[in-house]
Amino acid sequence: MNNLGKLLIIFGVVIILVGAGLMIFSRFKIPFIGRLPGDIYIKKENFTFYFPITTSIIISIVLSFILYFFFRRH
Repeated sequence: MNNLGKLLIIFGVVIILVGAGLMIFSRFKIPFIGRLPGDIYIKKENFTFYFPITTSIIISIVLSFILYFFFRRH
């Protein structure tokens, strides 16, 4: 049970850091985030649908590598 508690605390801290990072980086316009080929964007008169699938995949790959290096066992 002790390990589960530590894991939940780590995930909580990561979520807080990601949220703070999003708040900080929302002020800066990163040109390629959300506008990659493969991101779905449909705009009609009264309807807008946006699904950043390619951006999500790239962010997932980058985070996977980062977490791999932090949590790998020797």
